[in-house]
Amino acid sequence: MNWSGGKDSSLCLYEIFQEKKYDVKYLLTSVNQAAQRISMHGVRTALLYAQAEAIGIPLRLLELPEEISMSEYDKKMSAVIASLRKEEIGHSIFGDIFLEDLRKYREEKLLPHDMKGVFPLWKKPAPELMRQFLALGFKAMVVCASEDKLGKSYCGKIITEEWVNSLPPETDVCGENGEYHSFVFDGPIFKKPIAFEVGETVYREYKAPQGAPQNIGFYFTDLLPVSS
Repeated sequence: MNWSGGKDSSLCLYEIFQEKKYDVKYLLTSVNQAAQRISMHGVRTALLYAQAEAIGIPLRLLELPEEISMSEYDKKMSAVIASLRKEEIGHSIFGDIFLEDLRKYREEKLLPHDMKGVFPLWKKPAPELMRQFLALGFKAMVVCASEDKLGKSYCGKIITEEWVNSLPPETDVCGENGEYHSFVFDGPIFKKPIAFEVGETVYREYKAPQGAPQNIGFYFTDLLPVSS
């Protein structure tokens, strides 16, 4: 299970548990090796381990340097996939919803290893997924918000129906276009809630992808692990 710690991963894993077709051996997460945080979300690895313990599935980390080229990332991910295949793991599960190019990329990288991609949430309407997520009792904190698409006021908030209704009209409610990222701390896949305290919210700017007109900025709310 390709695990981000966020709501799409959590709902995806819930669907896998309900279907009872796959036996999930690992939660796989890419993390910044130096900072010991999830590469994009900024969540501390200590909270990842707390999630894995509460779910009951071992966590496996792909540790990456602060800056890495796409080709180097592909090499590192390929090595992880190869090691998983040696354990006779034949499927890789993703929480993607509608980004066609991303799904194509994932499937192409799995193909040389004779591993198949599984996409339980694929093409399901985002509002429907969000309603399901909240109705099931999942609880998530917004830990990262895009400066240009949402702004600081949306970060560090728990996702509720009111929060969803406050999103700008052009926003994908599941954040599939990079509007925001979340950390799930309670719900039907957990044996117990994840304990944490809300820390400070900071702003970080990243170099724009090739061809983009300007750098991109994000607000991050730090979550501090506490003993439950």
